[in-house]
Amino acid sequence: MTTRWGLCGAGKISHDFSVAMKTLPAGDHQIAVIASRSLQRATEFAKKHSIPKAYGSYEELANDPDIDVVYLGVLHTEHWRVGLLFLKAGKNVLCEKPFAMNSRQVQDLVAAAKENNVFLMEAIWSRCFPVHAEVRRLLAKEAIGEVKLVKADFGSPQLHIPRSVEKELGGGALLDIGVYCLQFVLMVFNGERPKSIQATGVLLDSGVDESVAVVMKFSRKGMAICTFSIAARLPNDAVISGTKGSIRVVGPMHCPTTLVVNDEETEYPLPEPCLPMNFTNSTGLRYEAEEVRQCLLKGLKESPRMPLADSVLLTEIMDEIRKQVGVSFNQDSQ
Repeated sequence: MTTRWGLCGAGKISHDFSVAMKTLPAGDHQIAVIASRSLQRATEFAKKHSIPKAYGSYEELANDPDIDVVYLGVLHTEHWRVGLLFLKAGKNVLCEKPFAMNSRQVQDLVAAAKENNVFLMEAIWSRCFPVHAEVRRLLAKEAIGEVKLVKADFGSPQLHIPRSVEKELGGGALLDIGVYCLQFVLMVFNGERPKSIQATGVLLDSGVDESVAVVMKFSRKGMAICTFSIAARLPNDAVISGTKGSIRVVGPMHCPTTLVVNDEETEYPLPEPCLPMNFTNSTGLRYEAEEVRQCLLKGLKESPRMPLADSVLLTEIMDEIRKQVGVSFNQDSQ
């Protein structure tokens, strides 16, 4: 049975998602529709990626009965509004990260998915990479003993990109790239709520965060330190240190192909894309597409790799960090 995808948004990430999909068996996945607010953009996108149908509105996609799942690749300021449109129309949804602007919006999306008995997943693609699967396997068998410290960095010079710096576009390091460091920490600590969160950072003149450092404490004397920045390049590694060894996810930690366990290195190469990509290692988007397919085939309503409870907790942690650092969005008061 072919999983029929509808893409919502004809931007850079949808391009990469479409190209990544071509590395999967054609009988398993088909992009059947592309929807954009501009019919011209949708038509151009469809032509470029050989997609049979193009819509000039999101409503048309929501009403299309021949779609199994929608990939929501619009700007995250729109995730709540557009996500609810699809969920209430009874569509399964894979929603790009960050899930929404705050935890209230995320809880609305989760509630709508449950009310309409549909699948919903935040597209934390990292969780679906083979490297992350191996990390989970090693932690489950306590290969490095008891986890004492997790360190994750992500820094990428993005001050020239409007969506990274403008408040109206949901800018800032936290929501764009910090989310990857925090989700990694939650994965290592099995979705446990931190006992304490201490965050500090510096803001841009626009009022969004440029660079942030976060320290979290967990039970059994576990700790995590995350640093992220849209002003400077960081090592972009993630390291788990335990009582019997260490695991290093070699940068880029959010889409990794190299894992080092106690100085022993393993490579997990990605297939080559058929068209140029916008983002690093984007053919790895194939892993989350396949994860969604497997969940749908099993009749699951959420992914065990990125459960909705993790997404809710992740957003609650980000809300707290924003509060401490002094970043607020219009959506917080709506």
